Amino acid sequence: MKVATVRQLRAIEAAADRSVMSYERMMQNAGAAASALLQRHCAIDSATNITILIGKGNNGGDGLVMACDLARSTDAAIRLYLLEQRDLSDKNYQAALNEGLSLTLAAEDRDGETLARFIMDADIIVDAVLGIGGRPPLRGEAGKLLEMVNERLRRRAADAAMRCQFIASGDHAGKERRPIIFAVDCPSGIDCDTGEADENVIAADTTISFIAGKPGFFTFPAASRVGDLEIATIGIPDNLPELDEVKATVVDKRSASSLLPARPLDSHKGSFGKAMVAAGSPNYIGAIALAAESAYRAGAGLVTIAATRRLCEIVASNLREPTWLPLPEVDGAIAERASETIVQDVADYDALLVGCGLGTAESTRQFLRRLLASGSLPPLVLDADALNLLSQDAGWWASLPPDTIITPHPGELARLSGSSAREINADRWTVARQCAEAWSVVLVLKGAHTLVAAPDGRVSVLPFKTDALSTAGTGDVLAGLIAGLRAQGLDAFDSACLGAYTHASAGVIAADIVGSSRSAIAGDLLSSVGRAFAALETL
Repeated sequence: MKVATVRQLRAIEAAADRSVMSYERMMQNAGAAASALLQRHCAIDSATNITILIGKGNNGGDGLVMACDLARSTDAAIRLYLLEQRDLSDKNYQAALNEGLSLTLAAEDRDGETLARFIMDADIIVDAVLGIGGRPPLRGEAGKLLEMVNERLRRRAADAAMRCQFIASGDHAGKERRPIIFAVDCPSGIDCDTGEADENVIAADTTISFIAGKPGFFTFPAASRVGDLEIATIGIPDNLPELDEVKATVVDKRSASSLLPARPLDSHKGSFGKAMVAAGSPNYIGAIALAAESAYRAGAGLVTIAATRRLCEIVASNLREPTWLPLPEVDGAIAERASETIVQDVADYDALLVGCGLGTAESTRQFLRRLLASGSLPPLVLDADALNLLSQDAGWWASLPPDTIITPHPGELARLSGSSAREINADRWTVARQCAEAWSVVLVLKGAHTLVAAPDGRVSVLPFKTDALSTAGTGDVLAGLIAGLRAQGLDAFDSACLGAYTHASAGVIAADIVGSSRSAIAGDLLSSVGRAFAALETL
């Protein structure tokens, strides 16, 4: 799945119109795809009331095509509510008239009673008011329409709640249920590039978008209004140059599955690589265990923990699988000369993870400096305090070996870049891309939705947003997964994409197992990694 900006989509559509199909054919395909998806998602019969909100532009045209297709293929009662009168030369408007569909103009519904009735008894509401060109804040008639719809939806919900108080048990029937909201191309009133959202955006249960996803779908607050996202290519070929040039993608289940390292039946532990985890400090003992076990759960053949002797002794009482490399210490922190201990052993390893719970003592800072200056490290993953220590040095990125992976959250990236977390979250896509290119790293910008950016301009977004990951230790699990996959020979970008996908998927699974996302902890996440991989292996 590609992710394209509004400007890129305009260029793709124009190129397709010149060489592949007309704008009119694209609209026909879009409306038909929306109708087909709605019918797959919803049970539609003669008792189903469908209200379709029609804007004045191309998005409204998609809605008209969808309405005609639904009229031909279902027995539903279809009511069209038009924001403005459409030109009689509009073929899709004429088709709706010829189908005998119920059409109401907003200008003729001055008291809003018809709209109120359409909303109050609808089973399905289709938002085809504004397309990708809409920008918040909304003004004029479109803004008023969406405000009225939301007000009626709130009133309907309140009425249903009141009626439910008199129902002892069971699923109440009829229009007491909330309607399904279906957005065509995008929920009206969001900025498809930045993720800004008007206060009156109708939050969709499902959005069908055309040709490609949009960056705003994966950026809050708009991301909370999109619901389940489906993409319809509407016949645009993948090899259209303007589409092929789009470097942003979604890491979906199928693409993640394609990255899984092979597991030959005649393999042995040496077949799946060796990962070393240099981590931990007296205040963050658990980070070592989470990261190391996660690297094993990713499929690495052998994982070695490099930590101070005292921490090795503590963690060894709970973990049986790792091997151990005790490091010299100063006042409980890793000593500067520990870099020599690691360099002597790490040449035989396929990946090195540094940072989980490392602490920020001065001796540890000097240890990291000397380690990076050694010039003889395997593929490197840097997380947490390794990033915080790096941020103290100007031009820190010059010390990193090629293909280093860094995994900051917005606060850590703010320290690395000299900006603020607010500035980063305001334009996550641009910041991730620019930082990866400027620093020549693969950057995993954590958060909902996590982004993975490469120095060559590629950016992939994870389709997950779950608060199950909002707890201490889940970042250590992510770093361990990436290091474990890197040890198995995946390149830096693929390791980051597959690790981030599996991590988020495990979070969703863990929340389901424990019964609530608020109760999921990092240990639950770790226990669910196997199920997350199993889901990918079944494709």
